[in-house]
Amino acid sequence: MNWKIFFVVLTLAVEPCLANPFFAMDTAVRDLNELDTVKSLGYDGIGWKTGSVEEVAASVARVRKHGLKLFAVYSDPYAVLNATSLVLDERLENAMKALEGTEAVIWLPINSEVFKASSPDGDAIAVPALQQLADKAATHGLRVAIYPHKGCWTERVQDAVRVAKAVNRKNLGVSFNLCHCLMVGDEAKIPELLAEAKPYLFLVTINGADSGKPNSDWGQLIRPLDEGTYDTGRLLRTLEELHYSGPIGLQGYGVKLPAKENLTRSMSAWRRLNPSSGAIDGGNLPPQKNP
Repeated sequence: MNWKIFFVVLTLAVEPCLANPFFAMDTAVRDLNELDTVKSLGYDGIGWKTGSVEEVAASVARVRKHGLKLFAVYSDPYAVLNATSLVLDERLENAMKALEGTEAVIWLPINSEVFKASSPDGDAIAVPALQQLADKAATHGLRVAIYPHKGCWTERVQDAVRVAKAVNRKNLGVSFNLCHCLMVGDEAKIPELLAEAKPYLFLVTINGADSGKPNSDWGQLIRPLDEGTYDTGRLLRTLEELHYSGPIGLQGYGVKLPAKENLTRSMSAWRRLNPSSGAIDGGNLPPQKNP
């Protein structure tokens, strides 16, 4: 036996995966006054939102002051696809200037009152506009991720992937958002959807949720990470199997707990679920807490 080869193979077999950065979305942080809590609990950073160039610059400065990373900014209002153009928030381009050097991803939900959700009929209009947006973002060292959102034109991750493929820019990809995937009824497809999205997958967002509740209310599909019947551990194992090493964000929209309590409990759950820690035991967190 060639012991040198055996040693190399054995080393590769036991080498742990890199830990995914774990950050708190603006919906979980709610207020930049919570940055001390975010830092002390061990989050790697936050996701925030767009605004005026002054507001974005101030947010970037505060995040950096706390030794955190700004992983993403959420474009609000959404991009709007009409019959002739893709209308973007006029503040977005100025925000890019303030974000330069952060390597932040711009989260872009795309809505439309002209084209039905998931319809490819709007692709011919959206794709050239997104190519231009991606090219502008690239000049500032930024990436753009289409954000699948229930009720939007790109409401499913497969819609975002379809569009990203057509845009064909290295700095334009997609986000996988667990709560929206569950809401549109794609729970059973999640492993295959993640595999399809992998070449374009810039960000993933997770939370606790109840299984088998499509088209229900957000209170069932967005919960602290230690609640709910959905097997979040299985989702993270799928990401590990796909060698996804990018950031994972904590969604907190509508969670009624104080931000600090949700952040604390969710970080404890993350440390038990994180696939790189080897702590996943093949099921949900026992015991699951319920309100």
